[in-house]
Amino acid sequence: MKIISIDPGYERLGIAVLEKKDNEKETLLYSDCFKTSAKLPFISRLKEIGNEIEILIKKFSPSALAIETLFLSNNQKTAMRVSEVRGAILYIATINSLDIYEYTPLAIKIATTGYGKSTKNQMIAMVPRLIKISKKVTHDDEYDAIAVGITCLASDIKSLNTYPHLQKS
Repeated sequence: MKIISIDPGYERLGIAVLEKKDNEKETLLYSDCFKTSAKLPFISRLKEIGNEIEILIKKFSPSALAIETLFLSNNQKTAMRVSEVRGAILYIATINSLDIYEYTPLAIKIATTGYGKSTKNQMIAMVPRLIKISKKVTHDDEYDAIAVGITCLASDIKSLNTYPHLQKS
């Protein structure tokens, strides 16, 4: 199974593409922290994000999207904008016939560190122990996206699919 996994944001968007073949360890095919300029209007940033996701879907042909659910912050404007980014990404995944899986930050921390209240640094330290990363990762958003992918591939995916009615026939 090949998945594209996302840590949503509009200034920085963590993206990873992972693959798991039968009886083999997960492989990281791609990861990045996609950035948009704060100087651009939000709608332009949203378009850039959508274009990037479309390009990666065409390039890697994943069968599923794994995405982190929104963590509600005190900043309502930021939370609303991240929700809009998530909506655009979910739409793109749907029109590209990807199965969609969502994971809470708690589930991701449990899957990667074994502890739901682990710190960001603990998670960052654990991710390279779970999957080989052959490049320099400079942003935590990228680690988060990889962790979302690890969570998805390590889960009983069918039981966690939050949108089974969208599955391919």
